[in-house]
Amino acid sequence: MARTIPFARTNQAARARRSKTMPLPMPRAEVDRVCLQVHVALDAMRRGMGNVNAAQTLCQVMILTGLLAEAGYGDATFEQMRVAESVVSAAFDRGRDSNLWGLDDDGFRQIAAIVATYDYQMQLAPLAAIAEASDRLERFRAGESFDQLLRKRA
Repeated sequence: MARTIPFARTNQAARARRSKTMPLPMPRAEVDRVCLQVHVALDAMRRGMGNVNAAQTLCQVMILTGLLAEAGYGDATFEQMRVAESVVSAAFDRGRDSNLWGLDDDGFRQIAAIVATYDYQMQLAPLAAIAEASDRLERFRAGESFDQLLRKRA
């Protein structure tokens, strides 16, 4: 019986494999899985059947979309992001106050445009750019302001 060729399990080998995949886009199956979660959250919020997790998903997508657009992947205007932020903020306020987690028609259209850009970015952007944007989002969630993040980049 033929034996499989074992992959080297050293840190150096893992770094080498990672460095070869980081300039490539995310595999299509993974893009589909990630984007499906976002579309499920968007649909739940559109139908008024969302929850805090759906709203958080849309908020994170909004931020990641802005960060990836800033890095040169996809188009998202400052005005588009400002409006989307107010839509998501209003959804959080409404959900917290009345436990009704949803988006009105206009809010849905605004966030749907962001989600469409996000879908495009996930197909186009290399893993390195997505990882960097995700890392920046995690640092922001941990309490660092975007000003602090920008200073660290400089």
